[in-house]
This record gives sequence, C-alpha cells and structure tokens, in this order.
Amino acid sequence: MSDPPLTPTPLPMRCRVLILKPSSLGDVVHALPVLSLLRRARPAAHIAWMIGKPFAGLLEDHPLIDELIVFDRRRYGQMAYNPAAALDFVRFVQRLRAGRFDVVIDLQGLLRSSLIALFSGASERIGPADAREGARWLYTRTIRVPDTGHVVDQLRAFARQLGLPDEPAEFVLPVREADRAAAASLLARHGAADRPLIAVVPGARWASKRWPPTHFAELLDRLEAGFARLPGAQRPAIVLIGSPAERELAEHILSGTQAAVIDLIGRTRLGELVALLARASLVIAHDSGPMHVAAALGVPVLALMGPTSSVRTGPYGQPAGVLTNAVSCAPCYRRRCPLGHQQCLTGLSPARVARRVFELWSAVSGRGGQKVKMEEPRAR
Repeated sequence: MSDPPLTPTPLPMRCRVLILKPSSLGDVVHALPVLSLLRRARPAAHIAWMIGKPFAGLLEDHPLIDELIVFDRRRYGQMAYNPAAALDFVRFVQRLRAGRFDVVIDLQGLLRSSLIALFSGASERIGPADAREGARWLYTRTIRVPDTGHVVDQLRAFARQLGLPDEPAEFVLPVREADRAAAASLLARHGAADRPLIAVVPGARWASKRWPPTHFAELLDRLEAGFARLPGAQRPAIVLIGSPAERELAEHILSGTQAAVIDLIGRTRLGELVALLARASLVIAHDSGPMHVAAALGVPVLALMGPTSSVRTGPYGQPAGVLTNAVSCAPCYRRRCPLGHQQCLTGLSPARVARRVFELWSAVSGRGGQKVKMEEPRAR
C-alpha cells in the first residue's frame, strides 16, 4: 500500500472549508496564520474551525471564521459506557455533515482528527503526510513539508501546497471588549489599573518545562527590589496568571516570596487571560500556550526554555526573547527529565533571569519601561 497522492493542487475559489485544529492552546495559535492566508486568498469561502471545548474562548467571535464547531473530547470520551454521551456524539457528527463541507484541512494529524474528517462527508480530506496513528490513510490528499524551522513556518509551507500565497505570518487574535473590561476590573481591584504590567506564567503542561517554584519566588523578590527605585506610576505591577490546575504551583511560589504580586492563577477565564496578556508590557513564561498567545499578540516575551527547541517552538518572531541553560542533552523533548536533574532549566539562576528582565524592561520604553538597576532582594 502506498501513501495517498501528494499534489499541490489549489483549493477552489468558492468552497466550504473545515479546519481541524482542536488543541492545544499553543498549537491553535501556531495555526492562525493558515487561517489568515486562507481568508485572504479565498474571501468567498465559508471557513469553519473545529476547536476543543477548553480552548473555544480563544476563537469565539473571530472575524475570519464563519463557523466555530466545538468538540467536547471529555464528553465524547464517555461514549462506551454513557448512552447520552454517545447520542451527543451522533448529534455532533450530524452537525458536521449538515455543514456540507467540500474540503477538510486536518492540521492535527492524529487518528481522531482524521476520523472526524472522514465523518464530515467531505469529498476532499487533506492532512500531513507524516500524520501519526495511521491517520494519513484516511486522507484523500497528503502534504509533506520539511520538519525543520519553526512550527509556524512549517504550517505556512503546508499552506503553500494548498495554493495559498507565500506571505509573512499574520496572527489575527482579537480580544473581546468584555474580556478587556473584566481584566481591567481585576487589576483595578488590586490597585493596578493604571500601572504597567509584567505577566508571569509559571505553569506548563510538561513537568520538564517548568522552572522550579523556588526559582520563581526568588525572581519575584529580585524584581521587586530592582523596581523599587522607580516612581510609583512607572513601577510595574507583577501578576501571576495561569489555569485552575496550577493553584498548587501558585501557593508554592507565594509561600517563598515576600514580593507584592497579584495572584490571578485560576481566577480568569481563557478570554480574560488573553486580555491580561494583551495588556502586559512583558510576559515571562515557559514554552506554553500563554507564551505563544503573547507572542502572537506582539507582546515582548521572555521564554524560559529547556527540553524543547527555541528554533521550533520559541516565541515566534522574538528569537532574542529566549533564555536557556545550554546542556548537551537538550532539547530532549521528554515530559520528565530522563536524567533526573533538569539542568536545562534548574541551571537558569534567578539572578540571570532577573538581569534579562531588567534589560528587556529598559528596552520597552514605549510600554512604560526605563533603565532599571539590578538590586539584591531584601533579606528574609
């Protein structure tokens, strides 16, 4: 059996297109330039996007999307023992087929997504030639692109095989006014309505991607000491943000610092988190979904990276916004450090990260920054 044909045939000018990219947060952001290229090149097309329920808030009311189809993976995963969940999935498939899609573009490349493409009834199902779990056998057309460079540029190469133009990546990521207002209200309650903002995102899905909580606690002390000399209006408010699953992480960090930080971890919806990132002057994060959201919004990012490659999944367009500790075993792409030391991240000292924060802050004068002198944190 041979691979399905590789043909760079352009999409029809008028067609109904379904994009499959349900997760994760960072991966959805990486795919946004494909949406922009498709809408620019095929303005008359009807474009739908299937998104996982936890991430739907990112694409709600998106100006380039005609139809947002929400996939409830947790609910549908109960089909084997829950008849109501099975019925819900049948209704989901019926909605897909009612869309009468001409083309499905599977950017997820897994068996589950390729089955959804098949269930849609679309006559043309396009996916990556290197799709996993045998997914490629369910496509009518496959596209192969080099596995080099940033993921965003790999997806742009994929788009060119669809006959879309070779243009720079454009991230259209609107922030709803209601979310901006909610974020502003949260900051106002903490007396930070008019102050510049540094957003710190200490979470990441992989344990191996996370800088230790003790390092974050020391960093916060160093930042407070360094910014203490600035006038009150210029002194940035530091806000911790993240998902409800990271509340325990937040408690570890807060128990080790004396810095006055605003703790909003687990206290925002996704749209509000995006609005806080858009409001920030600087974002400190790992290789994580919020980091990629910030980069897509054009917010300066300091990414602390270890087991993954900054070339492949660093903050797009901000190569200087990466800090890592060079070790021979990185990047390993392992969810847990196989050697048990995680030196690629633990070797990044809080003092080194603080110095880089102050350098970046001094460089973003247009966002309220000015030259900051490195200060040692006060003794506990």
